[in-house]
Amino acid sequence: MSKPAVKRAVAETSEGSHPADLEFARALLNGLRAPEKSIPCRFLYDTRGSELFEEITELPEYYPTRTETAILEACASDIRHATRAGSLLVEFGSGSSTKTEILLSALDRLSGYVAIDISPSALDEAAKRLSKRFRDLQIFPIVGDFSRPLELPAQFDAVPRIGFFPGSTIGNLVPEAAVDLLANMGRILGAGSRLIVGADLRKDRDILLAAYNDAQGVTAAFNLNILGRANRDLRAKFDLAQFEHLATYDDDKGRIDMHIVSRVDQIVTVLGHDIAFQNGERIHTEHSHKYDIAGFQNLAICAGWTPQRVWTDSAKLFSIHELHRPVGED
Repeated sequence: MSKPAVKRAVAETSEGSHPADLEFARALLNGLRAPEKSIPCRFLYDTRGSELFEEITELPEYYPTRTETAILEACASDIRHATRAGSLLVEFGSGSSTKTEILLSALDRLSGYVAIDISPSALDEAAKRLSKRFRDLQIFPIVGDFSRPLELPAQFDAVPRIGFFPGSTIGNLVPEAAVDLLANMGRILGAGSRLIVGADLRKDRDILLAAYNDAQGVTAAFNLNILGRANRDLRAKFDLAQFEHLATYDDDKGRIDMHIVSRVDQIVTVLGHDIAFQNGERIHTEHSHKYDIAGFQNLAICAGWTPQRVWTDSAKLFSIHELHRPVGED
């Protein structure tokens, strides 16, 4: 479908829709009309998707959240000792800011906390909760896309800055895009800043596949919910029973790939257009790259950061990296 045709389809079907719905509509049409079908992973996280992901983090097979949380609790004092009084904490993709509370409790001499996220509702809920717990802390929610140029509050121009990017979200990007994102974070934070990043480690494929194919089927429901979102928000006609979840591991690339697979030959109406699916045809929904420590540090170096300390759990499942932005880099 040409760009003008996509614009017409979105305009005809989504008049009066929220801007987020329009963005989803464009991405959905473009992705499903491509030679290899795909939907960007950011659209997995509507309200229902976010609820399902919270359920995933509690599953016995899904190690990343609890492992990263335990590492943060263990290394928070180390981070505090290296953080100057009056520093600004900047979280990229803050979401519910749950893990942030660990750092905020340790970094008790901050001048402020900036939470950046594309979801106004998530920011509002997190800000209200954190304001009650950290009553003396200045909290600044910013609705924005931190993959693009972004200005922090001017009142913090002269203070040291420390960025926070937990959850191994960096793994959702191909390495080239991950370098670009880390570089942009460096530009946002500025020379002399630090960045704390969570990155999932390479490990036995059976552990990885179990984490993305849980026995209760919650990850499957989370993945298929993106089609449910298309039905709810864009009046698409997906029959979810005719699709199934699939997660695979590519050992050469060190990544999990999540797909939605058509169970049958079928045609689905999306924004007034018929999209044909063959039996077994896949829609790619997410990458999740896994790194060894040296591999992630090489990414950081390419993005203009200097690797410093690394913290891991005893089983070497997950890692938290401290990076430094040299003076004169920006």
